[in-house]
Amino acid sequence: MPKQSWAECAGFMLSQLRTSLSWFWSLEARLKGVRVGRGVIFVGRPLISVAKGSRLQLGNNVKINSSLRANPLGCFQPSVLRTLCPDAELVLEANAGISGCVLCAANSIQIGEGTNIGSGALLMDTDLHQPAGQWDWGNDPGRGARPIHIGRGVFIGARAIVLKGVTIGDRAVVGAGAVVTKPVPPRHFAVGNPARIVPIPDTYFTAGPETQLD
Repeated sequence: MPKQSWAECAGFMLSQLRTSLSWFWSLEARLKGVRVGRGVIFVGRPLISVAKGSRLQLGNNVKINSSLRANPLGCFQPSVLRTLCPDAELVLEANAGISGCVLCAANSIQIGEGTNIGSGALLMDTDLHQPAGQWDWGNDPGRGARPIHIGRGVFIGARAIVLKGVTIGDRAVVGAGAVVTKPVPPRHFAVGNPARIVPIPDTYFTAGPETQLD
């Protein structure tokens, strides 16, 4: 096994230190009203707020990356998890993982088991503001909010945006930077802005690491 450089050793030690504080951020989340399952890991401190009467739940073995170096692409901000209205719900099921993401639920956001969401992605089930009067803007996040449902084993790439009312089927893939405004069927790609839907080749999930997929 190659000998590690001092920089690699220092990086490993810092990584262990960030992970060692997970229990503290987990405690803070619980005190804010989050339902935290077994084995949940916080790498860095997320931004969390839970509206009175709402539900924010993290399933078993969920991983929340918020530290700058917690992801190979870097996390340019902490992960943000917010429920904005009474009766809203934000649920990450078992083994889901996010890195520096924004998840804001005024109605409902459901993230399926084993789904990974890349660095800087944004999921919002609300427009947050609505026209009011001639020139003003209202601040009722619940108005017009529509649920987002992400299936199992989905991958959402870095900087992607998923907007209100979207359902993404099991094992779908959202490309980096895609803007998703309509449903994505199971085992389909969503790529581009606005996202176009492309079937995933049958070989995609069985291809070896050396296989080139077009």
